[in-house]
Amino acid sequence: MNKIIKGDQVLVIAGKDKGKKGQVVRVMGDKVVVEGVNVVKRHQKPNPIRGVEGGIVTKNMPLNISNVAIFNPETNKADRIGIKLVEEEGKVKRVRVFKSTGSAVGA
Repeated sequence: MNKIIKGDQVLVIAGKDKGKKGQVVRVMGDKVVVEGVNVVKRHQKPNPIRGVEGGIVTKNMPLNISNVAIFNPETNKADRIGIKLVEEEGKVKRVRVFKSTGSAVGA
């Protein structure tokens, strides 16, 4: 189970965008794409087959997952994630919890 997943609110803790908050758009192995963070401009050739116009486009580039920390809304700070095993209806379920408060993520 990944500690950071799509839809999580994260805080950038290293790099040029340090201190910015955003929502995780995509997780790609050890990299994450965060909305509004690490935005770059790229020159793009037009492709009429795909219907893509040419020009200068802005896009979100991936960050290393070690450079972001999940945002805890209870403490309004960056936090670490732990995994807790919870038994429900005879099945063991893995739940992500904040290390500082012990509360479940997204609950």
